[in-house]
Amino acid sequence: MKTEVIMKRELFGREISQQSKSEFFSGTDLVRAGNIWRVGEEKPLFMLKTWLAKKSTKEFIDELEKEYGKVIIKAKNQTSHTWMHPFLIIDLALAIDAKLKIEVYKWLYDELLKYRNSSGDSYKKMTGALYINSNNKRFYTNEVKTAAREVKKACGVDDWQKANAQQLELRDKIHNNISLLCDVLKNNDDAVRIGIKKAVTV
Repeated sequence: MKTEVIMKRELFGREISQQSKSEFFSGTDLVRAGNIWRVGEEKPLFMLKTWLAKKSTKEFIDELEKEYGKVIIKAKNQTSHTWMHPFLIIDLALAIDAKLKIEVYKWLYDELLKYRNSSGDSYKKMTGALYINSNNKRFYTNEVKTAAREVKKACGVDDWQKANAQQLELRDKIHNNISLLCDVLKNNDDAVRIGIKKAVTV
């Protein structure tokens, strides 16, 4: 899926933003969450600006950029994010606290973004199949809205940006089922109903 979507991960009750395409994390969010941990451990607040100014951090960024291109996009103001390459965010996590590094490693090895992007692609495939199969194109938009609402309900999701990998994987399966069923069923409602049932009961 080509559209950039901001996914949300949770850490110490705070949301950590991650871009679905570049896979960059918000260093701003990570520092805020990390400082919650540090306050609880009676440690001084971690300052992102100070860490970025360190010689060792600058050297690490230089080395990463030789290999991967731009690895940091600094915030333009206090309300925006400083976005970081996953390898840089690991270094930041370790600087804040070793416990955070473990959490970030887990994020890098989970499949949240993989399923987010594939389910976005399968959504386009499903909507195309529903359009072709629609008996009355005037009602197509409503059919897609109904299908999207039913898929969301079946996956137990209120906000797709906060969905976990399992929910996104299920969404992908449902989308693909509906697309296939549109080839054999003449009724979009039946394709949606059966497509959901088949994915949920497997």
